[in-house]
Amino acid sequence: MTARAGEARPSQAPAAAQESLQGHYAGFASRFLAFAMDVVVITVVAILILAAINFVASILTGRSTNFSRSDTWVVVAYLAWGFIYFVQGWGLNGRTAGMALFGLQVLTDEGGDISGWRAAGRTLALPLSFLILCLGFLGILLGDRRRALHDVIAGTVVVYSWDAGAARLRYLARSSSPGAGAPSAPAAPAQPGPPALPG
Repeated sequence: MTARAGEARPSQAPAAAQESLQGHYAGFASRFLAFAMDVVVITVVAILILAAINFVASILTGRSTNFSRSDTWVVVAYLAWGFIYFVQGWGLNGRTAGMALFGLQVLTDEGGDISGWRAAGRTLALPLSFLILCLGFLGILLGDRRRALHDVIAGTVVVYSWDAGAARLRYLARSSSPGAGAPSAPAAPAQPGPPALPG
């Protein structure tokens, strides 16, 4: 459809502005940072819970309890809390707190939301990627779909779920090209003024 004479043609954004990371498979750096943030969240919450238990125990018994990593039940409770954290995050909306911060989301192979059972399977398979010098993560670096071993087992992929990259490109394209913005109103005809004095 061609525009008639006198009609405004819709301005098309530059090619760079149309690029978006949304829906692309997530890379190793963003996934690693998201996982590191999740470990921090899990650890901080676990420490706060242990501190609260210690506080209540000191009030009830009059003596404080010292928890350490050598206590088997502390390790089991920490792992159970981490399991609940990942299953709930991935099962409810496909992302944990760390993944939400870095704009990542877990989806099925077909691009749908993952179920609670699949989230539990992915969480149980996650430690396998750390075995044998973390070779299970090589697929993120070398595979075309950037899947770790636990992604392959659970039938999932991790994609970028926000459009921050495209938003920044659109802003840069708009500010660098003067005609990209909304058309300005036509200038009013110049009014005759006094002649310019010689300088």
